[in-house]
Parts: sequence; C-alpha cells; structure tokens
Amino acid sequence: MIRTAAAFVCVCLVAVPAALSAQSRVTTNVDTTLVTVGDRITMTVSVEHPTGAQVVWPDSVDLYPFEVLDARLAPPTTTPGGARTSAVITVTAFELGELELPSLELEVVSADGTSEMLRTDRFGIEVLSVGADEGGDIRGIRGPLSIPIGVVIIVGWVLILLVLLLLAYVFWRYRRGRGTKAAPAKPRAPPVPAWVAALAALDAVEASQMLPRGEVKEYHIAVSEIVRRYVEERFHVDALEMTTREVMSGLEKARVDAVFRQDLRRFLDQCDMVKFAKARPDADASRALLILGRALIEGSIPVAGATEAPVDEQDPAPDVIDLDDLAPVTPADAGAAALEPSTPEDAAAPEPPTARDAATPAQSAPDNTGLAS
Repeated sequence: MIRTAAAFVCVCLVAVPAALSAQSRVTTNVDTTLVTVGDRITMTVSVEHPTGAQVVWPDSVDLYPFEVLDARLAPPTTTPGGARTSAVITVTAFELGELELPSLELEVVSADGTSEMLRTDRFGIEVLSVGADEGGDIRGIRGPLSIPIGVVIIVGWVLILLVLLLLAYVFWRYRRGRGTKAAPAKPRAPPVPAWVAALAALDAVEASQMLPRGEVKEYHIAVSEIVRRYVEERFHVDALEMTTREVMSGLEKARVDAVFRQDLRRFLDQCDMVKFAKARPDADASRALLILGRALIEGSIPVAGATEAPVDEQDPAPDVIDLDDLAPVTPADAGAAALEPSTPEDAAAPEPPTARDAATPAQSAPDNTGLAS
C-alpha cells in the first residue's frame, strides 16, 4: 500500500511540469536576417500561456552584440487554448560580419503560483558594410585634407590687418601729440553786422529781374524776409516766426523807438496785403516799399561808441516829497542851520567883497521870528 502511494506521488511530480510545458510556449520572429550597419531589426516575442497566468519579462534586455533601441509590450490577446502575451523589441548592430542574436529568458507564473522558465530562439544576423567595394581591393591611406583658402577668408584677414594698422597709427599720433604744444587757433573773422547784411540783400533784390518778370509777390516776400531777419538779429525778436501783431508786441516789450515801430508796421502791412490779400501793386509802389525798408534799416543803425538806449524811454519822475513827513522847524533850528555850513566848500573862507558888492546895499536877513507868530 505504501509503495503504491509513493509511486503515485512521483508520477504526479513528473506529470505537472510536463503538462505546464505543454500549455506554455514562446515563439520568436525577426523581420530580416541580412542588414547593413545601423539598420533596424524588429524582433517579436510571443508567449502562449494558460488563462490567468502572467509573463514576467526581464527588467533590462541585454542582446549583445546588438543594441536595443526600443522595447514595448503589446496588449494580451485571447486564444482558443488560453492567452497570448507579446513584446516587440527593436535592435540594431554596428559590427560587421555574422552576428548571433542571443536568446531571452522569460518566466511564466500560473494562477496557483507555479512558475516556468522559457527561452527565446537564437538567430544568425549578417551585417554588411555600407558602400562596400565589390572588387574587394584594399584602398590606400589618404593624405590629410587641405583647407581651401577662399576670397572671404582673405578679405577678412586683410580687414583685420587694416584695423590693426589704423589703431597703431592713431596711438602713434596720440603719443606724438602729447609732447607737442597745440598750435594756436586761427582767429575767426568778425561776424557781419545785421544792417550790413540786410542792406546788401536789399541791393541784390533791387538789382534782380523780379519786377520785370512780373514776380510781384515773390518780390514782396523777399523784401519782407530781409527786414524781418534784420529786426530779429538787431532787436532779438523772433520776427521771422511771428505775425505782424506779435512783432509789434515784441518790439514794444523791447522798448524800441515808437517812430521805428510805426514805420515798420506800415511796411509789414503792405507786405501782408500782397502775400495774403492777393494785392498786386505796380512796379513803382513795389520799389517804394523797398526804399522804405532800406530807410528803416539805415535809421536804426547804432552809432559807433554810443550806448544804445530805447528812444521812447523817459527819465524817471522826480521823487515827490510829502510835506507831512517833514519835522517842524523852530526859530532856533533855523538860526543854527544858517550859521552852520552844509558842505566843506561852504565852510571855506569867504571871498573878499568886490566893488560891485560894495556898491550894492546890504539886504537884511529875514526875520525868522515871524514864523513863530
């Protein structure tokens, strides 16, 4: 009886792995066995196992001499005999010749906890070189390549050399100039007085052919600008940028002669009538306007050596003495004031009387006592 039971247990221990191996199996496929250096090889590993079993894949896939580029698991599928779990592994090779793709060890764990180890098949892969010489002759060693010298490189070096030479020249001039005394600057020519420039400009307009050509408006504009520029430089009023009314206001604030302002107002009004009101005076009236402008300039030329002062500036009014502010004068104060000299000159010795003074009867001094009464 005991021998029968022991034999049964041994049969069961041998039969269980055999039954499990019959249910679980692994299949390996590659898409090609002939590649060139760097080409990709796709290896598909499929494990068929009973339903409820789990495939344990290795943590790191080592398929040397091949390099693993990618590894991903496919979703499990159901088969008539159980289930299928698949993995797609992409590898490549950088070595030439006949290479062997090694096997991969897997573990299948069933639902009751029993496990089984499976191994994938090995494959021979031939790796060829890219652009291999069909003749098989060994090529000679090539010499070092020379760097071509282009126009851009030559121009760049020439520019750098020129910049360095320029910097050296500037530094040399700077060092040389520090030891030498700077030459004195040439005196500038004195500026042309405003009235000289204005009279010359009026002479040029008068000698021009504007009026014979009928350019009456241009003639008046030129004369007006000459006089306005003279007023601006002579009296420091922005006459070129002002209206006639603003010019008059500026000259009044500058305290310019009223007669000059009145003649200038008449001159500018005639110019404005031609420029803005489309008036068209004849040639004689136009020449008379230029004569008026010349007279304005000549009449306002400052006298050499004289201090300019506004003509319409009046002397300040004398101070008004308020009689209420004066202290009352007593007879004693009046007598003392008459005896005391007011200035050192008054204290000088009196001159001897002349014959005329002797002939003139002496006048008695006024009686100051009457003031007190």
